[in-house]
Amino acid sequence: MKLVHMTRRVVFSSGHRYWFDSLSAEENHRIFGPWASRFNHGHNYVLDLTVSGTVDPSTGMVVNIKRVDDALRELVVSEFDQRSINDEIPYFQDRAPCLENLLTYIWAKLSPPGALPEECKLERIRLEEMPTFYGELDKRQMTLTRSYEFAASHRLHSPVLDQATNESLFGKCNNPAGHGHNYILEVSVTGDLNPETGMMADLSEMDKAIESQVVDRYDHKNLNEDLPEFQGKMTTTEIVAQEIFNRLDGNLPAKLSRIRLWETARNMFEVSAAG
Repeated sequence: MKLVHMTRRVVFSSGHRYWFDSLSAEENHRIFGPWASRFNHGHNYVLDLTVSGTVDPSTGMVVNIKRVDDALRELVVSEFDQRSINDEIPYFQDRAPCLENLLTYIWAKLSPPGALPEECKLERIRLEEMPTFYGELDKRQMTLTRSYEFAASHRLHSPVLDQATNESLFGKCNNPAGHGHNYILEVSVTGDLNPETGMMADLSEMDKAIESQVVDRYDHKNLNEDLPEFQGKMTTTEIVAQEIFNRLDGNLPAKLSRIRLWETARNMFEVSAAG
């Protein structure tokens, strides 16, 4: 029988800080930059657990979700919810409570034999710190994803097609005056973890690069008229997504893994390093 993947979501609220009491203020600011503070701040974390298995013909299920919920509550939620991560979880007394370290810790809690029901296998976890920032971990790699938004207009019109064909193919999107979107850009990176911080990338440097290369460049622009990279090209979201990937590849403080570009809430295109 074919494997079926099942994802279950739980939420918990925790406080944390980027600060090592054993170091001076100067050292903490050197390591953690603008996030360094001796005081806690909090997040409503969202954890998605994905498991796989075959469907039991007697129940029609891969696994009883109640048993998965019990495991998540016992191993994760009960330890983190309404807690100060730095102060109440020993693992983080000398480690930064960044997404990378949280993913590593939670994976270690869920992966031993017996942690989850035996009929399912751990495949992936996704931990969201904010709607604009989440991490994913599976057996192959860890990725971090940041989200950005820009507003831009465009017109879909192919110069190699006649007007009637353009109108038939693109409909309202062929409007000579153009139309606009609030684009959502998700940028995912992977790479080695800094042994000092536990972090994969300097997020402030990542933000600067993406804002400079894409967001500030494209925001409130007409893609067809204002940007030389699209002169003579179609501005379908497929082509815009490819251009964004190429602009960012090699220009981030970590390895670019993929980009996802949402044109509307129903329309998303993805370009990945794997092709």
